[in-house]
Amino acid sequence: PPLLGTDVIAMIEGAGPGPNVTLRADMDALPLEERTGAAYASECPGVMHACGHDGHTAMLLGAAMVLTRLRAAFRGSVRLVFQPGEEVVAAGRDLVAAGALREPSPVAAVALHGWPGGPVGTISSRPGPIMAAAEFFRIVIHGRGGHGSRPEGCVDPILVAARVIDGLQAVREISPLAAAVVSVCRVAAGSNSNIIPDSAELEGTTRSLDRAVQERLPVVMERLVRGICESLGATCEFHYRSAYIPTVNDAAVVARGRAVATARRGPGAWRDLAEPVMGGEDFAFYLRECPGAMFFLGLGEDHAALHQAGFDFPDEALPHGIAFLVGSALATLADPP
Repeated sequence: PPLLGTDVIAMIEGAGPGPNVTLRADMDALPLEERTGAAYASECPGVMHACGHDGHTAMLLGAAMVLTRLRAAFRGSVRLVFQPGEEVVAAGRDLVAAGALREPSPVAAVALHGWPGGPVGTISSRPGPIMAAAEFFRIVIHGRGGHGSRPEGCVDPILVAARVIDGLQAVREISPLAAAVVSVCRVAAGSNSNIIPDSAELEGTTRSLDRAVQERLPVVMERLVRGICESLGATCEFHYRSAYIPTVNDAAVVARGRAVATARRGPGAWRDLAEPVMGGEDFAFYLRECPGAMFFLGLGEDHAALHQAGFDFPDEALPHGIAFLVGSALATLADPP
């Protein structure tokens, strides 16, 4: 039965006992109105696969079909994890905690994510950190409202919010050499053009690659926000939610992935990822439990970016992704770490 209600986990058993390798695909969508014009565009208003998770699911299903036909050729097992809730809620954390990687524990876990910008079918990755910790904050600033013509009698929460936003972009207690991003992505305040409101609300996200920086950020941010509010006569609520830890790839699994990609299509099929990506990924929670790696699949050098209304997973990339997943599983079972 599903561990979280809508996940699907399946096991393909080989010809005899042996290690387990786990392949994972996420399968949730995003709250965007699709604008691809495709005949198969989303029929759900305001919801579309803008991050390519439909393609991830299709590739894992394809890999399952191939591996089922090849089960007499390998020993051990392949676990297939179709995971809901990767976006925002990081359901991978809950799925792993519920036992998705138990009995048997995998010797390696592999995930493949469609990635615009690279030639179709190329595989890229890097050892060590590949994606960032992602956390979310909400700040409610309480001032004292009044008439827009008499700001001297008010504590303007919009002015305070502006100072807070400016301050958050210049956090000085995190080394400039550390990868740390603080972005305010939503601002809400007021109801009319001549009314200073009583409160303002800010929401945003932080990204980091180091666990020490991840733990330090909310402490520094809250002290800064409260200090600015106090200096201007306002009060605040500071809410901070941890969602994603850094995604850290195992070097040996990355090396095996490179060998699989180049053995099939030559050296041009692989691209070393020069630096980490500051997006978050809940596959990180799988990698905290076992060795593994996240890989990126090229979707085209001029392809629409992820999380855009015009994004569409190209069918021509699917066979390359299927072949990589199958090859990774077979290579791991033939030579387990």
